[in-house]
Amino acid sequence: MRYLPLSDTDRADMRARVGVSDINEIFVDIPESARLDGLLDLPLHQSEFAVERDMARMAAKNVAASSVPFFVGAGAYKHHVPASVDHLIQRSEFLTSYTPYQPEVTQGTLQYLFEFQTQVAALTGMEVANASMYDGSTATAEAVLMAHRVTRRNKAVLSGGLHPQYRSVAEGLSEMAGDRVVSLAADPLGAEDILAAIDDETSCVVVQSPNFYGQLVDLKPIADKAHAHGALLIAVFTEVVSLGLIEPPGAQGADIVVGEGQSIGNGLNFGGPYVGLFATRQKFIRQMPGRLCGETVDANGKRGYVLTLSTREQHIRRDKATSNICTNSGLCCLAFTIHMTLLGGNGLATLARINHASAVKLKAVLEEVPGVSVLNDTFFNEFTVKLPKPAAGVIEELAKRGVLGGVPVSRLEPGQAELEPLLLVAASEVNSDEDRAAFAAALKEVLA
Repeated sequence: MRYLPLSDTDRADMRARVGVSDINEIFVDIPESARLDGLLDLPLHQSEFAVERDMARMAAKNVAASSVPFFVGAGAYKHHVPASVDHLIQRSEFLTSYTPYQPEVTQGTLQYLFEFQTQVAALTGMEVANASMYDGSTATAEAVLMAHRVTRRNKAVLSGGLHPQYRSVAEGLSEMAGDRVVSLAADPLGAEDILAAIDDETSCVVVQSPNFYGQLVDLKPIADKAHAHGALLIAVFTEVVSLGLIEPPGAQGADIVVGEGQSIGNGLNFGGPYVGLFATRQKFIRQMPGRLCGETVDANGKRGYVLTLSTREQHIRRDKATSNICTNSGLCCLAFTIHMTLLGGNGLATLARINHASAVKLKAVLEEVPGVSVLNDTFFNEFTVKLPKPAAGVIEELAKRGVLGGVPVSRLEPGQAELEPLLLVAASEVNSDEDRAAFAAALKEVLA
């Protein structure tokens, strides 16, 4: 606020208008433990050169993902992105494009968004997809709200295998909307009885496969039970490459399919921006959030593209909108579409097989380390390892030895002693035999 050209009187008028006497009252929803008490321990001002020098010094402390053996996943995955993808999305007509309100001057943008939707629908086995959502977590939360509108109920059941951050976003949005959420306990063994949680008050069941712990879930019996009680099945994924190998959620009875598309065309990017994928059945199309691009013909009968549905508050009255999402991840969608086009169906299937094979090799190597056991009976390219000591400390020691060895479950599910020894590890096409050997050797040394 101190950088805004406002006088003390201006600020007092603003506080009076919103009904607070002190600016800190605006932040009461943020826990005190997460708030800053005063200014950061930084110089109040520096020259541009000095700032660049200090930032570079701090950045040099990071261990870059491409510089060491890398086995981190848990919702964000390192894959090879062809150079042609980055080259094409940096063309000025793509890099600077905006929302295609005027179809007569934005046919290129509308066409690639239409192609993106087509690809997502095909990948998920659904009839229609939008273009697009912010990321997988917000797509999941929006799917829950959509299910409430369709079923006219407000109780969501969230699987214990759902990514904790996805669960948190869904819970937060539901709390603000006054909806009910039943979140099942963490399920690293894939043994939960989610069917028992479904009743006649249930609006939707949210199940991730492969789930947070890497377990593959058979969605068909869950879909059958949900439908028998008038509820919808929301299928979630965090690793979109898995859809090149496993049966698509739509073929397993899912009503809404959502997830993260980062793995195709988009780098890790320090955690974002990413691209949320959202697909559903044709009969639910008018309750779908975001926007939908469609194909039509112009006055001369030539093919053209338009915004067919835009049920978001940026386009229509707030009380009529299905969502308050106010943009899409357009450039990330384009990167996804270019990479997916380069791969094709056969290429994606091949990439998926390589990923699974890489994970199988990693599992075999890690199981040779004394004290290490793998919990998964099934997995795609990510699985859960149980260590003889807390995983958080092990990860720090591995990093000192030049290996980024995964994500401790306790980092995302804190305060549960039984989860502290659990480590999520992910493998992809970028991992070599040398990487796997280095991981196993470093882990053996740390655990000795």
